[in-house]
Amino acid sequence: MSSVDRRHSILPEFLRRALDGLYLAAGYLGGAFLVATFAIMLSLSAGRPLGVDIPAGDDFTAWCMAATAFLPLAHTFRSAELIRMGLLIDRIGGAPRRALEIACTAIATLAVGYFAWYAVDMTLTSWKFNDVSQGVIPVPLWIPQIGMSLGLVILEVAFVDELLHLLFGGMPRYEKPVPKTKEEIIERVMESGV
Repeated sequence: MSSVDRRHSILPEFLRRALDGLYLAAGYLGGAFLVATFAIMLSLSAGRPLGVDIPAGDDFTAWCMAATAFLPLAHTFRSAELIRMGLLIDRIGGAPRRALEIACTAIATLAVGYFAWYAVDMTLTSWKFNDVSQGVIPVPLWIPQIGMSLGLVILEVAFVDELLHLLFGGMPRYEKPVPKTKEEIIERVMESGV
């Protein structure tokens, strides 16, 4: 099946583009936090020998790393780059495989929804009670918590999107198609870093 057929969506084109844009924007935002992590760590490392201290640099680095971990999850999921354990499901075909794909996606949707709900609740509670960090620079904790909460909410949207796609007869978009040529196999191995 071609990649065009696998990507067919039940959603109107404008909504499909909006969701794909959201996933891509979250991926770019996660990349921006990765660059920020690098810049802060480089400044900390270069500043120590020169006697320059960056107040709460370790805290800011940790918060940037958390945003880097959570924000791009939806983009990674939709790009078929999440690690997938296919030991069982890859050996099944036809209707049983389709049912198992739907069941696994539904379970993942519930699990991510549960995690997202409590992450958002934690962020709102921090905002409500005006919790601040205990470091050198008191930062309201809801600010760094937004990265995790937003990343999980966008991932939940991606899972609901994928579950609806599967329920309405679409093929899974979170897995890459089986390679058909030797060159494709070699390219996949090279991409995996094995």
